[in-house]
Amino acid sequence: MTDLPANGPAGSIPVHRPARSILETDARTRARNRAEARFRAYGLGALLAGLAFLAILLASILWNGLGAFTQTRLALPVELTESELDPEGTRDPAALAKVSTFGYEDLLEAAMARLVAEEGIATELEPGDLADLLSSGAAAQVRDAVLADPSLIGRTVTFDVLAASRVDGYVKGRVTRESLADDRNLSPAHLDVADALIADGDLTRGFNPAFVLGADASEKRPEAAGIGIAMLGSLYMMLVVLGLSLPIGVAASIYLEEFAPKNRFTDFIEVNIANLAAVPSIVFGILGLVAFIQFAGLPTSAPLVGGLVLTLMTLPTIIIVTRASLKAVPPSIRDAALGVGASRMQAVFHHVLPLAIPGIMTGTIIGMARALGETAPLLLIGMVGFVASNPPDGVLDGFVSPNSAMPAQIYEWAKRADPAFYERAWGGIIVLLVFLLLMNLAAVLVRRRFERRW
Repeated sequence: MTDLPANGPAGSIPVHRPARSILETDARTRARNRAEARFRAYGLGALLAGLAFLAILLASILWNGLGAFTQTRLALPVELTESELDPEGTRDPAALAKVSTFGYEDLLEAAMARLVAEEGIATELEPGDLADLLSSGAAAQVRDAVLADPSLIGRTVTFDVLAASRVDGYVKGRVTRESLADDRNLSPAHLDVADALIADGDLTRGFNPAFVLGADASEKRPEAAGIGIAMLGSLYMMLVVLGLSLPIGVAASIYLEEFAPKNRFTDFIEVNIANLAAVPSIVFGILGLVAFIQFAGLPTSAPLVGGLVLTLMTLPTIIIVTRASLKAVPPSIRDAALGVGASRMQAVFHHVLPLAIPGIMTGTIIGMARALGETAPLLLIGMVGFVASNPPDGVLDGFVSPNSAMPAQIYEWAKRADPAFYERAWGGIIVLLVFLLLMNLAAVLVRRRFERRW
């Protein structure tokens, strides 16, 4: 009797299939592999696109803003004649202070005419027209030097005076001869003199410390504008934010996470805290305007008010991050502390909170970095006014003195017409980005240094 094939009905002919390798893939596997390859390509493309946009943004910021960190200056010998400044020869500070900046403008005009003549520069410009090459604040600079040291009277002193913003733009390549067609202050003849002074080494371009350390300037003196006082205002606001939002936020988080009863009222609070984190920042500005300025009577444009408004905006972020850090601590830590006789408060403050501090610090730094870059709330409480003053006399005075902040100062420059202010707005963005980068870097380093993995 013939045996039937085991895999077929009676009378069927057995089919011999070739043995398949375990490394061979079927059509379905190949389709999955192609889908995975496409997904990786899409992800890589999205990453490269994001990096490209970031590179374009940074390149644009640096290209437009680095010029604000340099400034064109003219080494100008000025003859401080006694007959003009101190006819009586008493060197009395009160008498010298009576000479206004208009009295020093004649000295600058004579100094420019003398410099052009000594350098052998041929020009048809009058002395008054030559002085248009200088900043409108040059006379005040010379006057301040004379009032600080009256012994300079009767001598010829070389001052490094700022060039006018249009001359500075010409040296930096921002202003061309064609763009001077509608300019009321400068003409191509002024640029001819500027070229000659550059060739002689009298007109030079160098680092501009006044931009980093100085105060804002009027629209007639964009070349003298600086962001230093606004940086100081931001510092005062961040001190208020840190001093209020950190203790209040951490205390609220500890209570909600460790001690509050789980009921509808607690759930209501948690939901509203999450909602506050998503509220537009300008809403906090309106709240600060009503609560702190109109109702409490705090001074407008004060860093104290700005810090209070930013504290309201930062609190939800710190509370959410702190609660997440407390939840990340293993329950066994609490159980072990309670098991050896510690009270609930001792278990939280002696064991749980120290382990959550890295996450709390990271969240606080990130929240402050967000607050540092906010502009909308500051617009509503008046921190966009022109501030041309020296730093406050004392630390406490700085909290209530009118001031601006870096984002508000950038906004103020960006809306002005002179291209020199536009350049300083880009420069202010660079300064702000440096601070934000340092704060975010500090957050990453703190987490990596103190973080414990369970």
